[in-house]
Amino acid sequence: MNDAKARILVADDEDSIRFVMREALEAEGHAVHDVPDGDSALAALEREDFDLAFLDIRMPGASGLEVLERARTLATDTAVVIITAQSTFENAVEAMKLGAIDYLTKPFGLAEVRALTDKALRTRALELEVRALRREVGRAVVPGGQRLVGNSPALVETFKTVGKVAGRNVPVLVTGESGTGKELVARAIHTASPRAGEPFVAVNAAAIPHDLLESELFGHERGAFTGATEARTGRFREADGGTLFLDEIGDMSLDLQAKLLRALQSGEVTPVGSRKPVHVDVRIVAATNRDLAVAVRDGRFREDLLYRLRVVPIALPPLRARRDDIPALAEHFVARYAPDLAGGHRGLSEGAIERLVAYDWPGNVRELENAIRRALVLSTSGVITAEDFAFLDERPPEGRYEPRTLDGLVRAEARRALAAGEPHDLFHEVLERIEMPLIETVLAHTQGNQIRAAALLGINRNTLRKKITELGVALPRRERA
Repeated sequence: MNDAKARILVADDEDSIRFVMREALEAEGHAVHDVPDGDSALAALEREDFDLAFLDIRMPGASGLEVLERARTLATDTAVVIITAQSTFENAVEAMKLGAIDYLTKPFGLAEVRALTDKALRTRALELEVRALRREVGRAVVPGGQRLVGNSPALVETFKTVGKVAGRNVPVLVTGESGTGKELVARAIHTASPRAGEPFVAVNAAAIPHDLLESELFGHERGAFTGATEARTGRFREADGGTLFLDEIGDMSLDLQAKLLRALQSGEVTPVGSRKPVHVDVRIVAATNRDLAVAVRDGRFREDLLYRLRVVPIALPPLRARRDDIPALAEHFVARYAPDLAGGHRGLSEGAIERLVAYDWPGNVRELENAIRRALVLSTSGVITAEDFAFLDERPPEGRYEPRTLDGLVRAEARRALAAGEPHDLFHEVLERIEMPLIETVLAHTQGNQIRAAALLGINRNTLRKKITELGVALPRRERA
């Protein structure tokens, strides 16, 4: 035993699990002690020093999480891996928050156990850092009943990262396609952090005109600009003590990026029209569906700001890359919306589940949520069938569905132009087809007021007039008069 590579404790109430793990680990040269319940595991940890412990989350006596929490009071450096047959967001985050270094879901292969053991022993020194996440995480349910749902390996890795980073006051950059749940991750980090009792403030940089975004973030003094009839606090100061979620950060202009960087470096913001900086204590979580490394290369995003925001990156996979989560998500949305939309409980048929899993979900979780809501409205029975999702087959003639995002529209327009022949000026042709409806929509919103329209578009009035003439934009009736 003294020549063993490591001393390992296995605690699980299933005899077969303990047997196969002991055989596999002893074959690797480790010394293994196995016990059938949580109380025996606690006694073993109090009696002996182990390099690694595998703890089942549900077993007689103390649970795996209770053993893990108790072990952290014993001044032991034992690395801990939690084993469970039910992989959930709450269990994963709680395990990582209490100091576990990883998470093993039944059923598992022995190769996975061996690889995880090697990893645990190599990274044992990180256990002291990870276990500092002591705060109660809870269910991480955000307002409106929304929460991250799923147990796919990719999502469990996200859960673990949330658990590790939540208690550390460092910026986090969440990336992923539209609809993958980036704001839910931001809210989960806030909920699991010591700032949970303070404000969570969200700002969508793409939804606010560039010339108004600075005031939105930093506030302004009364009379700072035309229309500033009263002072505004700004989102940074609203989030003081809490978390500021900056969504679509890749759409922020370069000049405002510089001001944001300065605020992050100094911990101070200066309202528009003021020379007096104000100290703020804000934790930043940013998100984007863009490749910011490409934006840096193209000169559209500051490299120093990217480094400042991306202290801890979290990449959310698209739903099509984690199809195993689709049934759980679908059931979650049915349970959430059925009482209001269908007047009571509804179920999903096996065929409906198969239909949902087979679909690619270009709009990701948001599209799935809306599809469930639509099916609940259309269904006439207590069980939602595959036929209730027939609308998913409503695709463009070319057979390829594009999400209703700007990126999807650009791709669709480019393919349309290429299918019509060999264009000589594809860039400007596609650009004009996007510019024209955009300008018409904004002019309609402002009832033909070109000054307001130019401000909303982020261009000057002369540029807008030139575009109206060049593109032949249809002006609202008031403007034609």
